[in-house]
Amino acid sequence: MAKKGYTVALISMEEKDKLLDNLPEYFTSCKAYIHGLCVELVTDDKCFKEMWQDNFSGISDTIRPHCRVISLTNHEYGDTTVLYEQTSNTVFLYNCGYYGYVKSLALAVAGDFMEDYHSIHGRFSVHGSCIDFEGRGIGIIAPSGSGKTTLSYGLLLSKNAKLVSDDWFYVQTTLSDVVAFASEKNNYIREDIGDNWEIFKKLVDSAQLDGEQRAVVDLSLALGKMKTRENTILKSLVLLKRDDGDPENLRKITVDEAVKFLLKHDFCNPHQLVRTGYKMKLREDFFRKMFEKVNVYILNTFHEGP
Repeated sequence: MAKKGYTVALISMEEKDKLLDNLPEYFTSCKAYIHGLCVELVTDDKCFKEMWQDNFSGISDTIRPHCRVISLTNHEYGDTTVLYEQTSNTVFLYNCGYYGYVKSLALAVAGDFMEDYHSIHGRFSVHGSCIDFEGRGIGIIAPSGSGKTTLSYGLLLSKNAKLVSDDWFYVQTTLSDVVAFASEKNNYIREDIGDNWEIFKKLVDSAQLDGEQRAVVDLSLALGKMKTRENTILKSLVLLKRDDGDPENLRKITVDEAVKFLLKHDFCNPHQLVRTGYKMKLREDFFRKMFEKVNVYILNTFHEGP
């Protein structure tokens, strides 16, 4: 999910309408329920449709979509291309062979919609994992290559751990709490996850892999039905780094240090669709508010052990 091989070009409503008017003759569509929103996938790729239906909870076709991801082959463009029209929350993804982009853009466009819906009950998205321990959640946020996936699935094997999300979760801050919500029904994992944790190997061995050797799997088939939760109260956040020049393994950090870390690493989210000054300030303010309500730590994954 951290792999990124595209840039986002913002387009006008007129350009969006022209692209919609020229959709190919044959395509399929399906809708997903993503944290209160209806997100529609339009695609000419059968594999993408099947993985989408495994990945997300379904919603009635009679519900009009809040957001759309249109993933098609288009020979007018070269490599993977992403176009975004913000008013209608419509993403065009052309010439993509990687389902990870499809699902990440679906979660990103839902997050963009939520950012613009300003209210006291506003929700924001976090590109990270979240594990629950008896009603107390731990969030993990990290730049690519810092070990977030390995750490998250290792924690999940703990006796009282339950998975909320392994890659992306939504957050609501209240007067007293930070509530984290799951984003997906099933999880999109790497084929090699079984190299680190043998228990997950049988899941990918029998799954349909995409072009990047990843698959959508039901973790309950390996861990049992009681190892997932829809939400949790976030109590701690762990930021990961991999730094061979820092001898310290784990330490608690201040709110300002945490915000500075995220700004340095672009919020640890390569799938931000809109990067205007207004949007970046919204994200910074949200994370600061969240950090003020939880304990924040930084873990150097270069070192082994807790």
